Amino acid sequence: MSIKTLTFGCRLNTYETEVMKQKAEEAGLNELEGGAVLVNTCAVTGEAVRQAKQAIRKARRENPNARIIVSGCAAQTEPQTFGAMDEVDLVLGNEEKLGANNYRALPDFGVNQFEKVRVNDIMSIKETASHMVKSIDGHSRAFVQVQNGCDHRCTFCIIPYGRGNSRSVPAGEVVAQVKKLVGNGYNEIVITGVDATSWGADLPGSPKLGNLTKSILKQIPDLKRLRLSSIDSIEVDEDLLEVIATEKRFMPHLHLSLQHGDDMILKRMKRRHLRDDSIAFCKQIKSLRPDIVFGADIIAGFPTETEEMFQNSLSLVDACGLTHLHVFPYSPRPGTPAEKMPQLDRALIKERAKRLRAKADEVYTKHLNEWAGKTTTILVEKNNIGRTEQFTPVKVSGAPIEPNTLLSVEIFGHDTKVLTGSQIINKAEIEAA
Repeated sequence: MSIKTLTFGCRLNTYETEVMKQKAEEAGLNELEGGAVLVNTCAVTGEAVRQAKQAIRKARRENPNARIIVSGCAAQTEPQTFGAMDEVDLVLGNEEKLGANNYRALPDFGVNQFEKVRVNDIMSIKETASHMVKSIDGHSRAFVQVQNGCDHRCTFCIIPYGRGNSRSVPAGEVVAQVKKLVGNGYNEIVITGVDATSWGADLPGSPKLGNLTKSILKQIPDLKRLRLSSIDSIEVDEDLLEVIATEKRFMPHLHLSLQHGDDMILKRMKRRHLRDDSIAFCKQIKSLRPDIVFGADIIAGFPTETEEMFQNSLSLVDACGLTHLHVFPYSPRPGTPAEKMPQLDRALIKERAKRLRAKADEVYTKHLNEWAGKTTTILVEKNNIGRTEQFTPVKVSGAPIEPNTLLSVEIFGHDTKVLTGSQIINKAEIEAA
C-alpha cells in the first residue's frame, strides 16, 4: 500500500514531509494493509490548527483502514489535542518524526491517547542534521533545510515552542544536499529554515547566511536558480547583500518577516526592527538590485492596535514597495505573552485584515500590469504554470510543457492572479528543426 502525505504551513514542513515519508518507508509502513497517511501540521495560527484537524477527519473517512500519523508544530505544541482524536493512531514530535524507529513503534489500534503520543521536549535538541532527500514530491523547486528553531521570542509567536532553539545545518551538509538535488535534475533550490538568516550563529566561527549562499553558488556551478524563503531583514549580512547585488543566479525576490508598520506595535511584538528600518532596507536592496520584488508577512489586529497604528501598516506597503503580501488576522496562541494583552474585537480584526488584503490586491495588480509586453524566464511547475525569477506565476498558452523546464516567455496580460504569456520560439531553432 502507499504512504500518503498532507503538509500544512511553511516550506520547511514541505522538506520535512519528504524526510518523514522516507523514514516511514524505511520502517515498512508502505507494506501495511491499508497504507498510512502522514500529516505534517502547522501551529502559526489557530486557523492552521483547525484546518489540520479537519484534514485528519477527512483523511480517516477517505482511508478507513490506514494508519494516520500526525506530526509538525501543532502536534508538538498541542500533543494531547491530537492524541485525543479517534482518527489518529500516532502523534510524533518535530524531532521524533525524523527517525525511522519512531514509525516502527507504531502502536496497535485501541491504545489510549497517552500511549500513542510520542513528543519530547524540543528545547533539549541542540543540533540539526541534514537529511538527504532525492526529490521533493510534487514540486519543481527543491527545498533544502539549512536551519531549524528560533532564539527570538516574539510575543505573538508559538513557533519556538514547536521548533526549539536555533540550530544550524553545517555548510558541508547543505552543499552536499544541494549537489544531490541538482544532480537529480532540479533547476531551482530554495534555502529554508525557521529563522534562516540566523544560520551559522551556533557553528564554529559563527559564519553568516551570505557565506553559505556564496559557497553554494561557487561549488555548484550547474545550479541555475537559488532562492531564499522568508528572511528577517535585520539579520541580513554584508556577504548576502553582495550576493543579491551581483549574482544573477540568486533570484530577485525576498519575502520579509515585517509583521507590522507601527513602532509601538513592533515593540509590543518584541520585534528587533522599527518601521524606518524596514523602509531603509527595501530602498537599499532596490538600489542594489533594481529588478527585485518584495513579499512580506503582516499581522492585522494585534492587541492594542489603534486605527492610526493600523494605518501605519497600510502605508508601509507603499513605503517598502511590497508586491506579494501574506496577511494574517491576529490569532491569540495559548501560552504567548500577546495572549494576555488587551484583545481587539474579532469583527474588527477581520475588518482590518480585509482592508489590508484589499491593499495587497491593489499593489499585486499594479505589479502584474507592469509586466505587459515584457519577456522573462520562468520555471514551469505544472499545468503550464511557472514562476518568474520574481516569483510571479505565469500561465503559458499552447501545448503541455514538461514540469521543471526553464522557458522564455513573452507576457501579454493577466487574469488578476496569474500572468499570461506565450513561449518565445527561437528562429534558429525552428530552422534547425
